[in-house]
Amino acid sequence: MESRLRVQGNPIQPMLVTFPFGLFVSATVFDLADVVGGPAFLGEVGYWTTVAALVAAALAAVAGMVDLWDVRPGRGRRTMVTFNLVNAATAALFLLTCLIRADAPQRGATVVLLATELVALAVGAVGVRLGARLMRQFDVARREPSGFEALDGVPAGGATVEIVRPRA
Repeated sequence: MESRLRVQGNPIQPMLVTFPFGLFVSATVFDLADVVGGPAFLGEVGYWTTVAALVAAALAAVAGMVDLWDVRPGRGRRTMVTFNLVNAATAALFLLTCLIRADAPQRGATVVLLATELVALAVGAVGVRLGARLMRQFDVARREPSGFEALDGVPAGGATVEIVRPRA
């Protein structure tokens, strides 16, 4: 598979997906702290963190659609479609919690919303696993050797390490 959107030879969509997922995790932590009795502003911070994550998820989804455009039918395409659908499901669950909280005066979390966010993170964890599989499928030819394959270019005496000491 070949990605159209690249940064220094690496596909950009798997990089972009890490931002919304990390922000979703952060929002859930803020909401957990709010639900267990932390300061009221933590609910507001969790809400706005979710909003930022949804914006980042939209950007990642656009990059995913561009990458999906040229992928040939087969296992890689199915994995990519599933990856994008799982990420969309995660974002949809967080969007639901965000819309419910939008009218609240302090936008605090409730136990039910927190449970919904935890389910969304579990779905997102499946997306992380699929993303790792996709990264292994991208650019098979560019993959660096691992295991004993990595030793093919090493001289018989092994690699040399040079220790540079600062001058006194």
